[in-house]
Amino acid sequence: MRRRVSTTCMRCAVGCGFVETAHEGGRGLESARGDPSDPVARGAACRRGLEETVSPRGKRLTRPLVRDGDELVETTWDDAIAAASDAIRTAMATNPDDVAVLGSGQQTNEAAYALGKLARGGIGTRNYDANTTLCMASAVSAYYRAFGSDAPPPTYDDIPAAETHVVWGANPSVAHPVLFRWIRQSATDGRLVVVDPVETATAAVADEHVAVAPGGDLALARAVLARLVATDRIDESFVRANTEGFDAIVAGLPSVADAAADAGVSLETVEMLATALDDSTLVYWGMGVNQSVRGTATAGALIDLCLASGNLGPGRGPFSLTGQANSMGTRVCSSKGTWPGHRPFDHADHRQAVADAWDVSVSRLPDDTGPGPVEILASSPSVVWTVATNPVAGFPDANAVAERLEDAFLVVQDAFHSETVELADVVFPAATWGETEGTTMNMERTVSRVRAATDPPSGARQDLDIVADVAARVAPGLLPASPLDPSAVFDEFAALTAGTPADCSGISYARLDAEHAVRWPAPEPDVAADYRYYDPVADSWSFPTPSGRAQFSTLDGDPLPEPTDDDYPLTLTTARDADGYNTGVRSREGDALAEPVARIAPETLETYRDEVAVAPDGRWTTLDSRRGSVTVRLVSDDSVPRGLVWLPIHHPATNTLTIPAVDPQSNEPNFKQCAVRFRRPERS
Repeated sequence: MRRRVSTTCMRCAVGCGFVETAHEGGRGLESARGDPSDPVARGAACRRGLEETVSPRGKRLTRPLVRDGDELVETTWDDAIAAASDAIRTAMATNPDDVAVLGSGQQTNEAAYALGKLARGGIGTRNYDANTTLCMASAVSAYYRAFGSDAPPPTYDDIPAAETHVVWGANPSVAHPVLFRWIRQSATDGRLVVVDPVETATAAVADEHVAVAPGGDLALARAVLARLVATDRIDESFVRANTEGFDAIVAGLPSVADAAADAGVSLETVEMLATALDDSTLVYWGMGVNQSVRGTATAGALIDLCLASGNLGPGRGPFSLTGQANSMGTRVCSSKGTWPGHRPFDHADHRQAVADAWDVSVSRLPDDTGPGPVEILASSPSVVWTVATNPVAGFPDANAVAERLEDAFLVVQDAFHSETVELADVVFPAATWGETEGTTMNMERTVSRVRAATDPPSGARQDLDIVADVAARVAPGLLPASPLDPSAVFDEFAALTAGTPADCSGISYARLDAEHAVRWPAPEPDVAADYRYYDPVADSWSFPTPSGRAQFSTLDGDPLPEPTDDDYPLTLTTARDADGYNTGVRSREGDALAEPVARIAPETLETYRDEVAVAPDGRWTTLDSRRGSVTVRLVSDDSVPRGLVWLPIHHPATNTLTIPAVDPQSNEPNFKQCAVRFRRPERS
């Protein structure tokens, strides 16, 4: 009889419920469909999530591997675990920070918790990241500065209640199709406004598209706030009762005209955006805002717009769109930016509570969150352990990243072959979607079950058990012996969150089996959250800041790190292809690894025609930055503004060009803007 289970899609962070059916009499999935009993998506699902779950096209890793000279050769699990653990122990003996651990939003909450516990409490390294620093850290930093806590105040329930939807630096039509259906349906009787340099698939169906200049988002947000002030459209009663810092931010505002010019938009456009905030408005943003040296400042400026216009409350507010499936879970569980439950690193009592729960010396725990992933690898650690992430393709300045990983002892834990695997000294083959037990958290703070409908290949193991096997040698007694019980690991994590802003102590596997999904904070078995910080009975607000009030942001944002000049006159930006996710290792086939396609405006193509080779298979050029060169096929596209070059972020060649500058508050890389030039390629 075919096995059929209810689970959660792990492609993106919407968190749609699936019903997965295993092949009869064999490994693998026969089918997946939306689960009508799921309270999150209520049976909705997207084609790409279903296809990548059932029929991933990547090359599967099915046996442990170790390096023998220039080759990776099959080995036993015992030998692979021993080789990795010996390297980690040797580095730890000199300096725990000589071990770098890089996790991922593709892990379950349980695996992320166990990996963070080992990295922080067993190894004791500062050089640990859970991958959210590559996508959500700027939003996280802005939330903490504004509200004293991470995660968006609204939930999916607020989407149909909103009158206007402003999507800023995000393309949910491609990245989050089910969520975008809800937005479009709500906007049918309202309005959809998109702010993006490129006319994306989302912008193409919007009521208004604002083609902001690349890197001009902060200036545009400030222009809109200045316009609200100038036209007396501030919700003064809300600002006086519930916020601090408004006078300081007003004192530093530029003129509307100057800010609009910096953003590359007209005064009429600024007024249109200001008018949009007159309604009950949800402001969404994504990687186009976060992945910038101005990411925290811009995310904070978008929150400021909501605060100043009184757009906080049911059907209104700031709503960051999370990329990876369990990015929220790694933020809550993994001990990267905070200890579990958003316990602050710099608070002695919280560090002691974590040390007591883990039965380790508090001196073992790092006293700060450590650097971001760019700085981690720049420090040239001697051992690097990557889990469900692909830094050779996914980090900026990828050539330099590859060189550092070649110099390190590299342990790669993944389900699919990647560019990072090519450099590995040890490879741990892991289970993937449909084969994994645990839980995940979506972008609106909802916890749901991830269940295995089928077994992994005979040589692959659950992430949780691999972490436990390494821990047994590196930090004996820290974790139970494998195989671990995911529900027991979840219970340990949940207990550690009791009384915290991200309280999950009222959630259990039994509750999830009964309710399918529960949104935190959930401090009791019969309690779940709705809109954060708001008490609908008292119609009052309370924020976990020192004053109990929301804070306006006065961040100015750093200058763009690499403006165009005579030598590099074009601006490169990167974004998501419809079928690309998480460096695309699950979905690559055929020509997916051929030269990337660069989209440019027809005027750009004409201006630089002497640097373009025309061949029977298209137009080609070499795209140079100060860090690397890539041969690209050019496609003329009216949706891309003049002077901009668009490349898919998930192509493994793209990040050889990008710059490793980071946001000073969040450490998130500046993926969305660097200077490039065309050079006529050798091919003809």
